[in-house]
Amino acid sequence: MNFEEDMEELESAEDFLRYFELEYEPSVVHVNRLHILQRFNTYLTQAESNMPADEDAKKIIYKNLLARAYQDFVESDAQTEKVFKVFKMGDESNNFVSLGDIKV
Repeated sequence: MNFEEDMEELESAEDFLRYFELEYEPSVVHVNRLHILQRFNTYLTQAESNMPADEDAKKIIYKNLLARAYQDFVESDAQTEKVFKVFKMGDESNNFVSLGDIKV
């Protein structure tokens, strides 16, 4: 299997952390798994234009970005980091998310 195929097989935050051989605290991941994966995706999207073709170099970048995403939630929390749109909404009386904003 190549790196891209490996990535397609990973499902949970724990899978990613184990694949990249990153030490993690299960209690941090348990509470923040979706936030960590979303932040990791955001970092990957930001780095996409500078991503090398070489799989070994790409794997190192992925590992560093995942470590950074995980660390964001070790040092902070989901509400502070505001990864998802619902946390970015300021006024509690305006917590409406339209169907058009929901992406599958």
